[in-house]
Amino acid sequence: MAVSAQPKPIRLWHDVAGMKSQPTKLYVYPAPKSNNTGVAVIIFPGGSYSHTMGIATEGFGVAEWLNSQGINAFVVKYRTGNRGYHHPAMIQDAQYAIHYVRQHAKEYGISTNKVGTMGFSAGGHLVTMTGAFHRDNYIAKVGVKDRILLKPDFVVPVYPVVSMQDDIAHQRSRRNLLTRHYTPEEQTQFSMELSIPADMPPTLVVTAKDDPVVKYENSVRLDRSLKRAGIPHKFLLYETGGHGYGMDEKLAPEAGKWKYSFIKWLKEINILP
Repeated sequence: MAVSAQPKPIRLWHDVAGMKSQPTKLYVYPAPKSNNTGVAVIIFPGGSYSHTMGIATEGFGVAEWLNSQGINAFVVKYRTGNRGYHHPAMIQDAQYAIHYVRQHAKEYGISTNKVGTMGFSAGGHLVTMTGAFHRDNYIAKVGVKDRILLKPDFVVPVYPVVSMQDDIAHQRSRRNLLTRHYTPEEQTQFSMELSIPADMPPTLVVTAKDDPVVKYENSVRLDRSLKRAGIPHKFLLYETGGHGYGMDEKLAPEAGKWKYSFIKWLKEINILP
């Protein structure tokens, strides 16, 4: 999947007093006016909560493909552990990205009730948090007072980090999110399979059994929890694909096809006509 030159990024926090120096960047990929569906997807690349070095494949390439489907895309280069950031920096960035997209919906031709989040690897954990923790307003604590809905309309974790439990946790992601000094309560709270609320948005979970980085049992447990909570969702489990492929069928000939199922699923949940 060839990636064109990315657009000039917006400094996400530039208009929030006390947050102007934060390095979070937002890359905006508006859908072509000729086929704008009014749908928006906010994309969070992976990188173990340490970095976002996979942003070309898991960010810009994904955004361009979504544009080809008439979907507006927003790629977030969120704060990470390699620059000394830990929770709640990541969820603050995610919530303010949702806030930004809804605040500027008219400008981009977006329907405010068709705004979803999509994340890869550690970004998959982050977007699961956007759905599960939407009632916890992390951005109000840094001065964002206006009342814009922070709940995404759909959530798409792809080969996601899910659990902080010792048996299947991706330990680097856990360390960068929670540091080495987390409490048992935090370990439970941020194990997303233990934190799915009754009003979790519709969710599409994607992974492959041969993932060598994040144990696919993470996704199995998330699927199980979504079922228990009665959340409309779909679980796409592929035999092969590995990790880090984004939507690229050249990198993952089988699992890379999940993007077509994603479009079909958006129609099933009445986001796309």
